[in-house]
Amino acid sequence: MNAEKSTVATRPPKVNKVEVYWHQVTYRSVLLYIFAFLVIVLAAGYLALPDTFTKIVNHVSTALEAKDTTATPAGVKGARFVNLEGKVEVKRANSVQWITADYQMSLDKGDLIQTGPDGLARLAFADGTQYTVQAQTLVTVEEIDVPKDSASSVAVHISSGAVDLTTGAWQVPGSKAEVSFEDAVASLHENSHADVKTDPATNQGEITVAAGAAEVQRGNQQIQVTQWQRALVPEGGPITKTDVLAPPGLVQPVNLQPIIVPDPKHTSIRFEWQPVDTASEYELEISDTGMFNRVLADRKTTDTAVDVTGLNSGEYFWTVKAIDAKGASSEAADPFKFTLVEQDKQQAMQLDVDPPVFHGKVVEISGHTEPGAALLIDGEMVADIGSDGRFRYFTQPMTTGAHVIVITGQDRRGLTGTQRIPVVVP
Repeated sequence: MNAEKSTVATRPPKVNKVEVYWHQVTYRSVLLYIFAFLVIVLAAGYLALPDTFTKIVNHVSTALEAKDTTATPAGVKGARFVNLEGKVEVKRANSVQWITADYQMSLDKGDLIQTGPDGLARLAFADGTQYTVQAQTLVTVEEIDVPKDSASSVAVHISSGAVDLTTGAWQVPGSKAEVSFEDAVASLHENSHADVKTDPATNQGEITVAAGAAEVQRGNQQIQVTQWQRALVPEGGPITKTDVLAPPGLVQPVNLQPIIVPDPKHTSIRFEWQPVDTASEYELEISDTGMFNRVLADRKTTDTAVDVTGLNSGEYFWTVKAIDAKGASSEAADPFKFTLVEQDKQQAMQLDVDPPVFHGKVVEISGHTEPGAALLIDGEMVADIGSDGRFRYFTQPMTTGAHVIVITGQDRRGLTGTQRIPVVVP
């Protein structure tokens, strides 16, 4: 009996077989499960208590926006080019090298912009102010301060040449847009347009106001310049103000008019404008660019109409200046655009448009068309079209609300196309 107990005691204990199974779970799978769970919870919450759920979401959104006080809206910190023609170069404030300007470039305070004999550049600031740098002009970006909820301040300095300055409606009272030249500063009101020039050879500057008003200050002298007035700022002398000749109102072809004819090159196109009382003659200019750095036709006449032939199919811009008996010329009238189309060639061209992108009040339109095609967006020529047909365009600042952006084009074969893009500006 004792022997049997000893034998039993010395036997090794029975070990059960253990099997282990596992399944590999990736981080991606975990995130997908969590996302699916949250979607189910949110959907259930909305179905059960829709009002309460909406209030909670709005409250969270408001809280997140309030915390993001350091974020800057797109385009606020700098200015950007919205039109480029010919040779345009930029020298950064912290650089000694000139580089070719492009549409992807964001300009900062202290940057220099220089245009060649065929160069033109239009800059857009986030507050809606636009500066058009004319040919053979050197300017410096002096101020870019466009806060989200307070008065903005933008400015450029002209070392030589000419700049057109246009302001919109200020979003915040007290905002200002300035241009300085020599030792004077011109500050424009909202909804104003002016042409500013300076000549370093004579040390004389001038500003001509075409719309709205501006204040010009040098030292202790300050004067106000209103529509169709010019202020001259001579070296060492007081600022003087004179009235200038107003440009004529354009009549036809009307703005954005399509002209469809069997033979465009041999068809006579009639241009008409309104008379100006003190004008003795007029000068008509036609260009295929919106900034008239390439003039295709230049006609002078004592009449208020002229016929022009020799234009091929395409998009054109036209304007007229009034000239008085002393030879003084008015500013050019705001140009009209028209499209000359050969009859029986109006099939749809390739025109693919991407979803619009908002930069504050400015809308970015991009897409793809045929290489070599010409495009107009809301009557403005699209300059940034690549060799592959990709295009990019920034609108003028738009008012809050619903708009329809009209895109029209014509390819090298004369085929045309039109697209209407509805947008809602926040």
